[in-house]
Amino acid sequence: MKLVSIRLIVQDIKEVVNFYEVVTGYQAEWHAPVFAEIITPVAVIAIGSVETVVLFKEDCARPACNQSAILEFMVRDIDKEFMRLKEYGLEFVHPPKNMPWGNRTLQIRDPEGTLVSLFTPMTPAAINRFQR
Repeated sequence: MKLVSIRLIVQDIKEVVNFYEVVTGYQAEWHAPVFAEIITPVAVIAIGSVETVVLFKEDCARPACNQSAILEFMVRDIDKEFMRLKEYGLEFVHPPKNMPWGNRTLQIRDPEGTLVSLFTPMTPAAINRFQR
């Protein structure tokens, strides 16, 4: 089995796709007006408009309701990313700070409330975890 993507169901697909293009630096691939993917070297964020839900089962997913998942992106320099994202006027949940597991992390929310973390491994143990 291979995890190939994380899919977000959203109300405003253009706004959410734009957000993830800014955060990741990758352009979306639009497969339909109601479905796009941000393809990074190691993960795919699939973004589906709320209209796509009925293709699965009506009311099986609702936009803007995530209260548990956090999308995490590892970056080379968290402080540099902080400065870059500030230029876009994004609201930060918290600016870069050191976490007890060895990462330096910042958090923002996408336009529909999903929590997004960017982090840089800082300690030898954290760096080693991501070199596997």
